[in-house]
Amino acid sequence: MRLRNSDGTPIDPTPFLVAALLALLIIISFGPLYLMAHGVAQTTAILASLGITGVTCSVIYYRFVWTYNPKIREEVPVSTRYLRLLYGVLAGVLVMLFLTALLYM
Repeated sequence: MRLRNSDGTPIDPTPFLVAALLALLIIISFGPLYLMAHGVAQTTAILASLGITGVTCSVIYYRFVWTYNPKIREEVPVSTRYLRLLYGVLAGVLVMLFLTALLYM
């Protein structure tokens, strides 16, 4: 199966598949447990996690497939890539701390 962007140009599906499957793994693994810790019923927690996974995969598809432009292939400087990685890790840590703090409220 060849994925195509909005212009019909074939693109590499690997980044989309990695991001979507990683999102699926994390949300389905932790979502129901987190929601059940807040008193949500098991069936509702699983369905909510599946819904969130669907929305997340749709956003990932839009970002990595539909709007991908293969003509833009500039080399991103190492310092920019490092800062993006650092900010991403920092954002992930802050989200996890926020979710943990919600458990104690």
